[in-house]
Amino acid sequence: MTETLVSRWRNAVNGGIVRHYGGFLLAGLSALATDTLVLTLLTRVVNVSPFIARLFGIALAMIVSWLINRTVTFSTSTPASLVEFSKFASVSITSQLVNYAVFAGLLLMIPTLIPELALVLTGFVSMFVSYAGFRFGVFGTYRNHPRDHNP
Repeated sequence: MTETLVSRWRNAVNGGIVRHYGGFLLAGLSALATDTLVLTLLTRVVNVSPFIARLFGIALAMIVSWLINRTVTFSTSTPASLVEFSKFASVSITSQLVNYAVFAGLLLMIPTLIPELALVLTGFVSMFVSYAGFRFGVFGTYRNHPRDHNP
């Protein structure tokens, strides 16, 4: 019994469901940290407008997210390409547009809703849009699908 549980846990971690979804979480948190760091450095150290700084933060965060998603989340073995990154960027931009539309819709439908709560809720929506787009539109059906690791 214990050996079976240990075996299942190892399979889940080594290329399975934990690595996959953990990789997606790692990519998202790393992108957020990158975006925040670039924004802070450019606005406080270099004295760049936050509107301009955010563009650089988003661009660098997108690259960080792409690299982590392709290597950890989806374990892609094909070489990185501009076509792949372009698809990734398109999904990311689409996800952010969906995020903003849902955010605005929530605030218009529920005027008493705290904007920060709306932001958190829309984060979950855009997370699912991103994941679906990355999985099916960018990286295809990747070779280490979590369902493939059920011993």
